[in-house]
Amino acid sequence: MAGIRTKHFLDSFSCVLAWKANPPANLIDIGSGAGFPGIPLKIIYPNMKVSLVESVGKKAMFCQHIVSLLDLEGVNVINSRAEDLGQMREHRQQYEWGVARAVANLRVLSEYLLPLVQVGGKMLAQKGEGGPAEVHSAENAIQLLGGEVRQLFPVTLPGVVEERHLVVVDKVAATPPGYPRKPGVPAKKPL
Repeated sequence: MAGIRTKHFLDSFSCVLAWKANPPANLIDIGSGAGFPGIPLKIIYPNMKVSLVESVGKKAMFCQHIVSLLDLEGVNVINSRAEDLGQMREHRQQYEWGVARAVANLRVLSEYLLPLVQVGGKMLAQKGEGGPAEVHSAENAIQLLGGEVRQLFPVTLPGVVEERHLVVVDKVAATPPGYPRKPGVPAKKPL
């Protein structure tokens, strides 16, 4: 139980280090899985509007069940792929923050998240020990998609040996219309 609290909940709460006293009014969590980090963030910021995106139907249903069970308002569970969502007008460049925890390599993840983040917003990737190397290899992709790396900082969780990093990217320009590419293409042919 202590491992779950630290590795899932406390790790989710580490997002707060990125926005400090200015939490976003709305955020989108790509690849939510069991609802991390989106649901824990919604619990500590009840006024935040949260969209949880999960492509696996069973996981999306679980998230919906937890949202209903906890009676969380302002949470939208979306069973879809990020590539499809990023081309929909109602989601494209509509979110103040786009977050993801342990989803994909940063070159791929940038193509999932940045098209969903509004200009002036931010992308937050929760990464493991490879975070710094991923940032270096993803810089061109991030720039192409309208982003600019603002900050990379280590996160230490009590009792967790593995290194963790938060990667914060500013959305400084609109994402070109061709991105994200069709489902599966970003993972097969990273930018």
